[in-house]
Amino acid sequence: MDVVHLWKAYGDKLVLRDLSFSAPPGVTCIEAPSGGGKTTLLRIILGLEKADRGRVEGLEGARLAAVFQEDRLLLHAAAIENLTFVRAGAEEAAAELLEELGLPLSGQPVAEFSGGMRRRVALARALLAPSDALVLDEPFTGLDTQSRAACLACLRRRGEGKVVLLASHNPQDARELDARVVRLPAI
Repeated sequence: MDVVHLWKAYGDKLVLRDLSFSAPPGVTCIEAPSGGGKTTLLRIILGLEKADRGRVEGLEGARLAAVFQEDRLLLHAAAIENLTFVRAGAEEAAAELLEELGLPLSGQPVAEFSGGMRRRVALARALLAPSDALVLDEPFTGLDTQSRAACLACLRRRGEGKVVLLASHNPQDARELDARVVRLPAI
């Protein structure tokens, strides 16, 4: 995947200026301070925002799965139902993934889960969805050390061979995932 001369402004506030980089299969970590354009970039890649100039190449026809800053879960549904919503008939694979991330297989609605548990369900859903690329916006926010380590290990294994774009404030994420790093320039 290639980002080629991407520009984006909201009114007179420039967010992305002539941004270009390549993201081959593997993890590419997008780093910038808060408000630095990470989410805007990911929304453009997902097709949810339109760039003012420039383009994203190499994802034509690709199936994308995402974790947004908000968990966007079916709050009334159990964790396993949130996963099988994106991949019907995959109950066994969903259960394995939930166990791997230390999440309950009970019928408890995710509305009753802690923030960290919801975050892991959101990541599990993206990892289970049929996809060619993963777009992850701050997927480890709010996780304790043990949950974060489980999520990192799971992402390493299940994201193998895919383009994985990971927005983060934490440089440790890139180190632990052996990721390429793209630092968005301050504007």
